[in-house]
Amino acid sequence: MKIRGYLALGIICIAFPFLDLFQRTVVALYVRIWPSRRIPMMTWWIQSMRGFVLGCFSKVGGARLSAPERVIASGPGTLIVMNHQSVLDIPLVVGTVRDGYPRIVTRRRYYRFIPLISHMVRLYQYPVVDPRARADRVRQTLVSLSEAAVSSDVPIAIFPEGTRTRNGEIGRFKTRGLAALLAEREWTVHVFVVDGFWTVAKLKHFIGGMAHINGSSAHLGSIEWTEPGSDPLPFIEAIRDGMIEGLRALRAGEDPSGRLRLPGSVSGAE
Repeated sequence: MKIRGYLALGIICIAFPFLDLFQRTVVALYVRIWPSRRIPMMTWWIQSMRGFVLGCFSKVGGARLSAPERVIASGPGTLIVMNHQSVLDIPLVVGTVRDGYPRIVTRRRYYRFIPLISHMVRLYQYPVVDPRARADRVRQTLVSLSEAAVSSDVPIAIFPEGTRTRNGEIGRFKTRGLAALLAEREWTVHVFVVDGFWTVAKLKHFIGGMAHINGSSAHLGSIEWTEPGSDPLPFIEAIRDGMIEGLRALRAGEDPSGRLRLPGSVSGAE
């Protein structure tokens, strides 16, 4: 029913400015005063926000949400790859980390003017990309991704399609961002697929369709990237092939795990 969608979005829109104020003062001040407690505090806050948003959509809006497994240990050298179907992918990918949080590669348009979200991008130091930028800005973006790959002490998450799918299928990857991350270090790469969200890709779609959401997700497994000096494109294509197969299995009610097959000399962890 539309009334449930209006009510859920209304609660979120009313709450976000107040949550933004709390984040800018209490959370940010705590992290500044006690930097040794940064990760526990920021984990508590972002996981609380994840629970609040998903709770509004499910308990108030009536959406049926199957959140991904919380299987990822927080720490450096961990990369999370997920397909991109809707704005709900953000809290879903946050929930994959069981004792921390990911730094999410985020489009520049979220950097300003959105209550709670824009300040969160800066507070959590999300790598920011702008696929429509001039060539010199794109190069700067790739340098920023490379620096994040080396320096981040928590996992990094990326949606390699770069934009939300229009038909629910795995879209073409925008490979430069993922390649820039892979070029800098060895990674344990965790791969997830989600489904059932693409018909409500934008917030305006949620009002009438929230109660009809029946989302599902799966952890396909983890694979090791051990050759940062080599060409990453075969590795990236293998990840995409695995996600296509995993999505097909998820929709068919089959076990989607173990669908990752790596090319040539690179071996899979699962």
